[in-house]
Amino acid sequence: MRIFLAKSHNEEESEKGGSAQPLHETMQQKPTMAEFMNFPTPRERVLTCGTTQIGVIPEIDLVSHFQVDSWQVLYRPMETGNVKRWGLPLMIPNFSRLRNGIFQDKGTTLPVHGFGRLLPWTVTALSTASMTLQLSSNDATRANYPYEFTFTTTITAGEGTLTYTLTMENRSAEIMPIAPGFHPYFALGQGDKANLETSGPPGFDPQAYQWDTQPPDMPYPFPHSITVRLPQHGILTIAEQPVNGHYSLATMQVWSEPVTVPDHEFVCFEPVVASEDGLNRPQDRINIPPGESHQLTLQLTATPFSL
Repeated sequence: MRIFLAKSHNEEESEKGGSAQPLHETMQQKPTMAEFMNFPTPRERVLTCGTTQIGVIPEIDLVSHFQVDSWQVLYRPMETGNVKRWGLPLMIPNFSRLRNGIFQDKGTTLPVHGFGRLLPWTVTALSTASMTLQLSSNDATRANYPYEFTFTTTITAGEGTLTYTLTMENRSAEIMPIAPGFHPYFALGQGDKANLETSGPPGFDPQAYQWDTQPPDMPYPFPHSITVRLPQHGILTIAEQPVNGHYSLATMQVWSEPVTVPDHEFVCFEPVVASEDGLNRPQDRINIPPGESHQLTLQLTATPFSL
């Protein structure tokens, strides 16, 4: 599977052969990675509502930016540009690892966090505040996940909110098991991690971890809504909105990186259907009947201290 991302003008020029640049241009200081990563980059589409800005890289269905007033809520890998440590990716059809990498129902292999972020999505609708994207089954997916499906995501900017709706349509003649999850990276300075204040998930204590050397990587029950106070920034609510009175996201994985890793100034509160290997547990995953769809909605609400 190959990902094709839009290149900046500078990237395209550097790959071209031919005539040399004028001497005065070659002597100029090259832009840093941080400058290339300034929002919005050429690959990002921008959604707005009032003081809320959302960035989306549509070809990989990545919510790359969420900002309310001056608060940049989602982490941007300014020094590395690492797309796997950026924003709010969707992990589908599986969150995290499968045991031995095997999808037991079919005896096939699936990558960690699924293939959704590795394949090109198509924009099907776009407005000032909303974007809809789709990924349908194809030869690349059938080899390891042999179902006919259409995944549809709608990302919407509201006043202080980001709403992410995922619809999973099973076009197969058999039940389609699935266990997706969201993996948001919330920007937070290393020194502020132990000072987080949260209403959940139940059992999580920010002061119980050595954030520099042994940060959390634990699943907790997700009570469908938690509030997090991020020092220096504001109050964040992470909530699943019920669909027809039904909730789907039962687990919240809390995770971060040690200080020795280049991208580490974030904390992840990840609402997911099931924890590691969940796709192989029929009682924990979603089982979509033939010809039916399943929908779930995640909403982030951010209130900066400056407001």
